Amino acid sequence: MMVSPLRLTALDEQDLQAVSTALQDAVALLGDFVYSRRERAFTMAFNRFCWESGRRDRRVRCGVQIGQVTAARSANIRQGAEDAVVNLLSLRFETGEMPSGQVICTFSGGGELRLDVECLDVVMVDLSRPWRASARPEHALDADVDAADGETPDS
Repeated sequence: MMVSPLRLTALDEQDLQAVSTALQDAVALLGDFVYSRRERAFTMAFNRFCWESGRRDRRVRCGVQIGQVTAARSANIRQGAEDAVVNLLSLRFETGEMPSGQVICTFSGGGELRLDVECLDVVMVDLSRPWRASARPEHALDADVDAADGETPDS
C-alpha cells in the first residue's frame, strides 16, 4: 500500500497535536539538530514511523522546522554528542504571552528540548520513500519505561 508523503503545518495547538502524533517514536541523531539564531529556526531530521499507513513496519525520513525561535534550551540531552540517538515521544506548546510560548520536545529517558517562540510555526515534511523498519516501538503500560530500548536511527 503506497501512502503519500506527509506535509504538515502547525499554527495552533490542535495542529501541533497532529504533528506530534505523526512523529511519535521518531528517532534521530543529535547531529541532525540545528539551531540557527540568524534564521530564528530550529531544524531536526528524524526517521519516523508511518503510523498513518496502517502498517507498523515502515519508516520514512522527515524534516521538521520550528520557526520564530528566540531561544533553545535542553535538559537531560548529551551536549556535543552528535552520534547520540534520541527517541521523540511528543511535541507540545506551552502558551506564554499570546501568541508566544514554548515548543517542548519530550524524548524518552527524560530528555527535553524547550524552544522559546514568538508564535507557533512548525512544518513537518517527509523527505524519502518509506522503508521496512528493522524494529517497531513497543510501549509498556508504565510511562517511565524507556520506549527507545534497542532503537537506532537505522531502524
